[in-house]
Amino acid sequence: MDSVILFPFADYWWFYGLFTLFVLAVLALDLGVFHRKAHVVGFREALTWTIVWISLAMGFAYLFHQYALWKFPLDPRLMAIPGFDPAAMAKQSTLEYLTGFVVEKALAVDNVFVFVVVFTYFAIPPQYQHRVLFYGILGALIFRSIFIALGSVLMQYHYIVILFGVFLVLTGIKILFAPEKPMDPGANPVIKLIRKLIPVTPTVEGQKFFLRRDGVLYATPLFVALVFIEVSDIIFAVDSVPAIFAITKEPLIVFTSNIFAILGLRAMYFLLAGVMDKFRYLKYGLGFVLIFVGLKMTWLNEAFGGKFPIGWSLGIIGSLIALSVIASLVIPVRKSDSDAAA
Repeated sequence: MDSVILFPFADYWWFYGLFTLFVLAVLALDLGVFHRKAHVVGFREALTWTIVWISLAMGFAYLFHQYALWKFPLDPRLMAIPGFDPAAMAKQSTLEYLTGFVVEKALAVDNVFVFVVVFTYFAIPPQYQHRVLFYGILGALIFRSIFIALGSVLMQYHYIVILFGVFLVLTGIKILFAPEKPMDPGANPVIKLIRKLIPVTPTVEGQKFFLRRDGVLYATPLFVALVFIEVSDIIFAVDSVPAIFAITKEPLIVFTSNIFAILGLRAMYFLLAGVMDKFRYLKYGLGFVLIFVGLKMTWLNEAFGGKFPIGWSLGIIGSLIALSVIASLVIPVRKSDSDAAA
């Protein structure tokens, strides 16, 4: 049963196509209608969009569960497996989707930190930040799809699973104990390369990524910020994609949970950007989450007969994140910490 893929690509290519068209339609509606004119995204608008994206993700979970309940009993390949329970497997698949969504949402907080630093460093006005993030998220969807496709192939090999598991454990330990270093986008080699290849205007030129002056093509700080965000997301994907494959081996579940989490990333940024300093212990929660999912890949799944209970996984991950947020809000800031922040 462990080697059986419930949603093989050969049978569900049409779903990937329809889901991709749905995502593109939603993004087009977002930029072409609701954000056609550049404006500052306020807290109320960010909260509304956050609720919209989460509602879409939860609505998909319900529809996905109903589809699995209907489809699994009709699949002779699955029903031929001794002891296969369609209802139990539909429930497990839905919980895997929800757990993957929670993991990706939590790890996406690192992206929000990057957004804050990048927009501050390049002096991107608030009214143009949504435009940069829109194309940044669009690029992230493309790169994540590539990573997931590669992961679905590589995760078939046990030694690759162990390797990624060890990597996640080490990354989590690094987050817990390594001292934080201030990010300097200007020192990034990719940004240095861009400035060597194409001249960059000293200031933002409206919402343009490029412009021509006297026949010379210039990039604007908006484009440089966009590139930095894309490169950062590729780096973060090295953690997040294997983390979700630790939850489920179903590429369709990894794909949908990852995409839904990313779609709400812009709204999360505008919602949390002003209060990120309040969640000073959140990084420890994320570190423990990575350690946990790494242990699942290297040890826990085998210790529990091939599959660590998905309900436990969701509870443990949710508890780790909740405890780190509560600790950030309840434990008072030490005077030394506040002086250092100032």
